[in-house]
Amino acid sequence: MCGICGEIRHDGQAVDVARIERMKQAMAARGPDDSGTYAIDNIALGHRRLMVMDLSAHSQQPMVDPSLGLALVFNGAIYNHPELRAELTTLGYRFHSEGDTEVVLKSWHAWGVECLQRFKGMFAFALWERDTGRTVLARDRLGIKPLYYAADTQRFAFASTLPALLAAGGVDTGIDPVALNHYLSFHAVVPAPRTILNGVRKLPPAHYMTIDANGRIEEKRYWSLEFAHDLARDEDEWREGLLEQLRAAVRRRLVAAVDVGVLLSGGVDSSLLVGLIAEAGVSRFRTYSVGFEAVGEELGDEFKYSDIVADAFSTEHHKIRVSSRELLAELPAAIAAMAEPMVSHDCIGFYLLSREVARTCKAVQSGQGADEVFGGYHWYPPMIGSSSPLETYREAFFDRDFAEYGRVVNAALVERDYASEFVLDEFRREGAEDPVDKALRLDTTVMLVDDPVKRVDNMTMAWGLEARVPFLDHELVEYAATMPATLKVRGEGKYLLKEAAREVIPSEVIDRPKGYFPVPALKYLRGEVLDYVRDGLLGDRASARGLFDRDYVARLLDEPEAHITRLGGSKLWQLGLLENWLQAHGI
Repeated sequence: MCGICGEIRHDGQAVDVARIERMKQAMAARGPDDSGTYAIDNIALGHRRLMVMDLSAHSQQPMVDPSLGLALVFNGAIYNHPELRAELTTLGYRFHSEGDTEVVLKSWHAWGVECLQRFKGMFAFALWERDTGRTVLARDRLGIKPLYYAADTQRFAFASTLPALLAAGGVDTGIDPVALNHYLSFHAVVPAPRTILNGVRKLPPAHYMTIDANGRIEEKRYWSLEFAHDLARDEDEWREGLLEQLRAAVRRRLVAAVDVGVLLSGGVDSSLLVGLIAEAGVSRFRTYSVGFEAVGEELGDEFKYSDIVADAFSTEHHKIRVSSRELLAELPAAIAAMAEPMVSHDCIGFYLLSREVARTCKAVQSGQGADEVFGGYHWYPPMIGSSSPLETYREAFFDRDFAEYGRVVNAALVERDYASEFVLDEFRREGAEDPVDKALRLDTTVMLVDDPVKRVDNMTMAWGLEARVPFLDHELVEYAATMPATLKVRGEGKYLLKEAAREVIPSEVIDRPKGYFPVPALKYLRGEVLDYVRDGLLGDRASARGLFDRDYVARLLDEPEAHITRLGGSKLWQLGLLENWLQAHGI
């Protein structure tokens, strides 16, 4: 797990290596163990390294192989790299390291773009071919690892984070009105390739991009998620098949040269990971939970349930308690760690949890993705048989309708209801005919990528911690797509996953009320947190920017606890987060 960056010049000029160094420095937390730069002619590659798969210098990056004419920077983890290494060895390739980076490089030489189909894991990489002058960028199927870029007629720059591109300079930092509509409507999700800034884009998941020697850019999809129900199995067969897939996904993510712990929230998903790791024969591994102060009657921790799981499997359990004062003190740093503005309360939770975890652990498994893949959210049951999937989904998920959006932002930025148009286009795509499947596919391939998964990547990597997400094993996701939707959303959701979990973890964790990773102080803005948001929205920089309608902001500030979205978030926090993120990055 690392940070990668690079630049390609198209104007005949040599690359300014100082720009590479600034990008690397901006990503130092992602790779605290080492760094490197490779520059030749019109291209330079930079890397910050976190040692997880190979603890030796043999996996140092950028990795250059003169005999093959390839140079690579890679971020991620290929869990089946031992099997691929064995296959490549039979083809005559020789290896000098024990890690997965060299496997990626030689897989490309052996199989070209087809190697992407062979990788089981999470990845974003850039690879330069000496003989063709071509550079290839690729991102894993479900977008677990990020990859941003900025391009103009003179150069093409890329990095693992958006702020790294800002550090290099020369980026158009104007607000993208399409992305702004998504941010304020689609629960802060800005689908690839857009970001909130005009000058920065991100490579979509399951895509690769080639930049040829003349600067021509081509982008292609190499994988898509298709829903086709297998009606021949009964419920018992589905449950056993699911357990088999889950066991394989968890075992794969134990492949490392370091110990792998678990972020244990106390919910079904993370608890199941703990049980499956113990079942795989790992003893006395570390688990970690975080809790916050309650606000009114809303609790700020789920230690009751995480304790049950930790006791059941005799883990080395760590409980981290965060006071409101510490939350406020660390809030600006957590916002600065965001590659893009993210409103979810979980961000500060994962940021502070990751800080503590990184003191004793380098890699953890985390439960993100189970709700999207197995139908755990409250908006899926209403989708059953819906004659208007867009309306049903929008009514449950969108933070505001387009009429309200028109009252939120400066009139010059109001164009069209881009968020609704995007969802409609996604729902019309072939490969998911059932309304529930339409929502599951959208959430798994878009919402999940740019909310929960991005949140976990950003907040863990802010402390040099690698997060692995077994529920996003692509074979598990493909298996889930063959399940009848009714087996997922029955009851309160995730029915089949819960039934499978009964064979592994205590029933008290499964039959509990559905919870979430709560930070009440960011839902009910009071005291110093409210002052922080108010100062950001009413300060000189926000006034000069003129992004939001001042009367709308004033109404929210007059009743800071009254304006809550359908998903239980604060509309005021959503505006304040965006403005404070822009200020944190000097925009």
